[in-house]
Amino acid sequence: MTRSLVVFASMAAVGSILMLSTQTSGAVEINTSAKTSAKMNANAKVTTAAIRMQPHRLVVQVDVNDPATINLALNNVSNVAQHYSEIGQKVGIEVVVFGPGLHMLRDDTSPVKARIKSMSETMPQLTFSACGNTRENMAKAEAKDIPLIPQAKVTKSGVVRIMELQERGWSYLRP
Repeated sequence: MTRSLVVFASMAAVGSILMLSTQTSGAVEINTSAKTSAKMNANAKVTTAAIRMQPHRLVVQVDVNDPATINLALNNVSNVAQHYSEIGQKVGIEVVVFGPGLHMLRDDTSPVKARIKSMSETMPQLTFSACGNTRENMAKAEAKDIPLIPQAKVTKSGVVRIMELQERGWSYLRP
């Protein structure tokens, strides 16, 4: 008898909760997967809206003197810039070069300096950073000044620059 009373009381409590839920929301939600899906869609919309308010940011590492890799990096940069332009969102892109990759930004050895010039003219959100440590080491090894293309800015350390950008939430790409 006591067991029946407990079961009855539990059922009455559940019934009361359902009644209150119906009165406040106007309907009882039976399909919980639809409810979960609706919540997920609402969350996705909120997340997407929040992302649109701040620009996307990408740092691209180039540390090899290989024309194919250098061109792949520039292709990736172009694709990212085009994608966000097409959907009306902002993106900041910084290409950081160090080690043998410095040849990408050297005025005397760059296989892509004309392409970089063209890209810089059409993409104001694009910057190129050259590692100062690498430049100094190349200057010592070659016993001459290392000329950089006008689009390059010098940063003390390319690796440190990438690390600091990542710490600030930039996405990282190494083609």
